[in-house]
Amino acid sequence: MGITDMRVGGQSSMAVLIDYENLALGTGKRRRNGRQNPGPAPDVQRILERLVDKGRIVAKRAYCDWQRFPNAITPLHELGIELIEIPDRAYTGKNSADIRLSVDAVEMCLTKDHIDTFAILSGDSDFSPLVSKLKEFGRRVIGVGMQEATSPLLADCCDEFIFYEDIANGAGIPDFVAKVPKEKHACYQLLLETVDALQREGGPAAQASLVKDTMRRKRPQFSERTYGYRSFTALLEEAAELGLIKVHDDERSGTVMVDGFCE
Repeated sequence: MGITDMRVGGQSSMAVLIDYENLALGTGKRRRNGRQNPGPAPDVQRILERLVDKGRIVAKRAYCDWQRFPNAITPLHELGIELIEIPDRAYTGKNSADIRLSVDAVEMCLTKDHIDTFAILSGDSDFSPLVSKLKEFGRRVIGVGMQEATSPLLADCCDEFIFYEDIANGAGIPDFVAKVPKEKHACYQLLLETVDALQREGGPAAQASLVKDTMRRKRPQFSERTYGYRSFTALLEEAAELGLIKVHDDERSGTVMVDGFCE
């Protein structure tokens, strides 16, 4: 079975595997004893929102000794992430999180044919052999990690690598705040971030249905009717009238196409 055949509705099915300790310590400062203090808590929700631009997330697991990061437990549970408890390496003598994550990834690769993409959230070069093995089995691998804490060996091995800082800094979307009523800010933020993401993925123009589907993968509860629009097309037409995006009607399909941002 080929990767194209494994996709559901033309979209990739993705497993997200998180080496949480590596991600959380990536922005921290290293102490003299070699250990690192935690930096600002990573915004995992924003990472997931970036990843859903690339496909449907069907599995989410995070690996860590959660006693070290108790404040992360509830937010990660709320995101539907399965937390895998890993003993502290001081007791095991080895990095058990790396081993367990790698074993689970290979198991998924061999037993879950519908998963064609793996997102590895870590900058650790120890995952390079795992990435190579997943690619050998025909899977696409996306890496996400902190810029200063990511090994070039791992970044070069992945099919695509996204630096966390690029996600956290936000997309370069048009300033809409002065043009849109406050109660619609969340709607426009989601719309414009989605248009930016789809353009970044290389599409010259996107069908309105693709834009809406991507928005709903980011925020499953999204509905244009919540913000007073009779249809999604009405939202797109208003955004175009405000000079935020460019749209046109496709004569062959009869659907609205989103061309991107206005200059």
